[in-house]
Amino acid sequence: MSHEEKVKKLLKDILDVEDQALTPTALFRKDLGATSIDFVEFVAALENEFNVSISDEEAEKLRSIEDTVAYLKTKTA
Repeated sequence: MSHEEKVKKLLKDILDVEDQALTPTALFRKDLGATSIDFVEFVAALENEFNVSISDEEAEKLRSIEDTVAYLKTKTA
């Protein structure tokens, strides 16, 4: 499973959104309706799934699937 597929699965589980809503450029808060609590849960799930540590400053830069996948590729390379 690719980074993008894993990220989409986590978002689908946390936000209960349809697959077609999970486009690379969809914004977590604006387009997918993520709350602050949802986002914290998502970041924790990313850390667990990819075995990485994400600082608050880094997390603030994650606004879309595209951003998140690019970030994860640098952390897991």
